[in-house]
Amino acid sequence: MALSISLSSSDPLSIAADLVVIGVLEGASPRAGVLGTLSKALGPVVARTLKRDEFTGKKDQSVEFATNGALKPSRIVLVGLGAAGGEGPEGAGMTEAAVRTMAAKAARQAMASRATSLAVEVPFGVAGAERAAAEGVVLGSYRFSKYFTGDRAPKSQLEKVTLLTTARLTPESKLAVETGRKVGEAICIARDLINEPPNELYPESFARICQEVSKEHGLKCVVFDEKELARRGMKLILAVGQGSVQKPRLVHMTYSPPGASAKKRLVFVGKGLTFDTGGICIKPAPGMEEMKGDMGGAANVLALMAAVAQTRPDAEIHGIIGMAENMPDGNAYRPGDIFGSLDGKFVEVINTDAEGRLVLADALAYARGLTPDLLLDNATLTGACVVALGPTVSGFFSNRPALAEAVKAAAKVAGEAMWHMPLVEELRDNLKSDWADLKHVAADRWGGSISAALFLREFVGDAPWVHLDIAGPSMANRPYGIYSKGGTGHGVLTFLKLVDAYVAGSVSVERGTAPATAAPAPKAAPVVEAPVAKSKAAPVAKSKAAAPSKKVKAASSAAPVKRGGKTPSTSPSLARAPVKGSAKKAR
Repeated sequence: MALSISLSSSDPLSIAADLVVIGVLEGASPRAGVLGTLSKALGPVVARTLKRDEFTGKKDQSVEFATNGALKPSRIVLVGLGAAGGEGPEGAGMTEAAVRTMAAKAARQAMASRATSLAVEVPFGVAGAERAAAEGVVLGSYRFSKYFTGDRAPKSQLEKVTLLTTARLTPESKLAVETGRKVGEAICIARDLINEPPNELYPESFARICQEVSKEHGLKCVVFDEKELARRGMKLILAVGQGSVQKPRLVHMTYSPPGASAKKRLVFVGKGLTFDTGGICIKPAPGMEEMKGDMGGAANVLALMAAVAQTRPDAEIHGIIGMAENMPDGNAYRPGDIFGSLDGKFVEVINTDAEGRLVLADALAYARGLTPDLLLDNATLTGACVVALGPTVSGFFSNRPALAEAVKAAAKVAGEAMWHMPLVEELRDNLKSDWADLKHVAADRWGGSISAALFLREFVGDAPWVHLDIAGPSMANRPYGIYSKGGTGHGVLTFLKLVDAYVAGSVSVERGTAPATAAPAPKAAPVVEAPVAKSKAAPVAKSKAAAPSKKVKAASSAAPVKRGGKTPSTSPSLARAPVKGSAKKAR
């Protein structure tokens, strides 16, 4: 059942819900406001509980009360907002991101207590609070339970959420809530895909899901199979995938705003390694199961495209995904191999476990042919970035200082932890090969995330470019903030804020020029498209999606491949359940 989210101006204590979450300013009088009402209704237990838990309204403090029928809500949770007069209108740090986190925590607490109905008070005066709260409750109520049966299957689920506001209800505020719900559901697409097992999600099935999501949301979708990749000269993607029976794909999705008003062209690229064994340079067995999430960057791109179909920015948005499976095999690529690329450069392979940058190299060379105002790639690329920044922070690199500042600003507003990393030119010499134009891994291990970014820079030309290494926060070994255990969708909210900044004209970066080698598809290219009318955008499915239209051709000339005797899942929005493990391995 889809989560129902509504907006109301009712008093929080008059709502009949299993759980009501109310914000309290630091130092609020226990005799006035919600504390006073609670004390009158529940008696001395309120003062005793506040004293016992040392609750004063400090930021992130919380305390819970059972009403035992004295009030309409079954349980009430008070959440500290911090001191008044801080950064936000209602207290220290009460920003859009803080509201989103508060709502996510409320939903998570409701899920833990098996509540089916929840009401959350939205702090007054915070810009974008209604949409952020809706996003938060969707993200906080997420779980991946597709493969649980019997006693392991969920016994209850959160069905109804009421967002409570003291502001006047308007069509705009109600639309903001609905947009927030759809954006939250789009991010959950990324989580679903990251959590899927690799016997179900592989390049062909992933490409099929992209087609379905595109069909639902009015996006154009083009899929290149292995024959088309070879025809175009995308030899690096093919090299990574040649050891697997699951052949590589490249997916190109496009959102175009109504009419011909778009002045900006923004291109987002994702690394889609549906499983990474390391290839010939095989990874250690412990933790290898986490490599099902090595397509987190690709999942983010698909989620972003589903989200922009709902927010409808006045910009042309492209989502490009390079997909492959890196396996050891008699036909697998080897250290010492040299391959050409779409860019024209020859690359010597040093370590087959550094496969992501090879897939991205061809995808970036293709993407820059669109002459974008922004070219942003995101990938679970290096363990070095996790070592440098920890598991909750992603690192980003850029060839434009102004663009780096724009990413910083977008991440801050979105509330996602990102750190600007340097492109150290002295490390560029470590990528020189004795036998080819480049080697894809540096001669030593120092500055591993930097040398990876320097390698990618070789394929973007002079396009305004950002590389985001999400190796740490793409997956989580425990829930925190707005993120769930398993796949998180970290980055999508920042991308949306960056799109908004470009549309608003607050990012001023000169567009680069594209060389002929990165030109888009010729007219005769044997591609697969899933065009849909652009006037309406279907909502993101919560469970099963309709089968692809007969008008959509197969993604490959070969028959669909089944793995492990099972038909691969093609649902664009998959059921939800917890995932074991974390994402701290090098990619």
